[in-house]
Amino acid sequence: MPELPEVEIVKRSLKNKVNYKQIKKIIISNRNLRFKIPKNFENILEGRLITGVSRFSKYIILTLDNHNYCLIHLGMSGTLHLIKYKKKEKKTNLSFYHSKILPKKHNHIKIKFSNFDIVYNDPRRFGFFKLLNSKKELKKYFRRFGPEANSSKFDFKYIKNRFINKKKNIKNLLLDQNFVSGIGNIYANEILFHCKINPLKIAKKLSNKEITKLVKYSKLVLNLSIKFGGSSIRDFKNTKGIEGLFQNNFKVYNRENKNCVKKNCDGKIIKIFISNRSSFFCKFCQK
Repeated sequence: MPELPEVEIVKRSLKNKVNYKQIKKIIISNRNLRFKIPKNFENILEGRLITGVSRFSKYIILTLDNHNYCLIHLGMSGTLHLIKYKKKEKKTNLSFYHSKILPKKHNHIKIKFSNFDIVYNDPRRFGFFKLLNSKKELKKYFRRFGPEANSSKFDFKYIKNRFINKKKNIKNLLLDQNFVSGIGNIYANEILFHCKINPLKIAKKLSNKEITKLVKYSKLVLNLSIKFGGSSIRDFKNTKGIEGLFQNNFKVYNRENKNCVKKNCDGKIIKIFISNRSSFFCKFCQK
């Protein structure tokens, strides 16, 4: 699943293509995504001008000229593809995972503009599109989400108050979007390594020093990943065809049985499963 840095890169590259462009036509091949696409979806979007492309957490937000909003969530396997009419590109994938070129199957939504199409492909169909009628509805929709991990709201005071009596392990809590938005499995592993915190440690047992590290490294890891263009675990590319490079900086993720990168540590990275998710850590460094 794409996490905050990957979605941020997609948002930025998508913004360069569709901002202040008019949607000419919507073609839907399959309405049965995670949430069924309503029958009036085409009528609401066709002819509208996109006046803004933004992001919150793992959501891409299209602002329309009538002050409506279209949310796009890529789910587990959703990808966006840019198909130009005049120039045929070898690589069309703007998103994360799967084929670099537009697959022949599972193309569910086509958004047509003057000179290109944006195609939504999703084999597992866990992604979705959602229409909201006002800014008030938009704020209400995201009210249940915690602050983004790389925002100023995710600070020591916020975490300290939330950790009181929390019996969840810290790894699961970082993945809880109600607590903090945008962190997925990859970056939770990396953040906890930098903090020297065992992923199984109960949240309420974290010291003030460890909470301070959690604030610091959540921001550092996510912002560094954005700087490097995201993590190309498989085929992540932005609209310029540039691969994400953050995977070259992984300290623990996908490094099972490899030596710990910390100086003076003789440990090896081990892999366990926490709530059915792969977790990588050094048991010598992370207490």
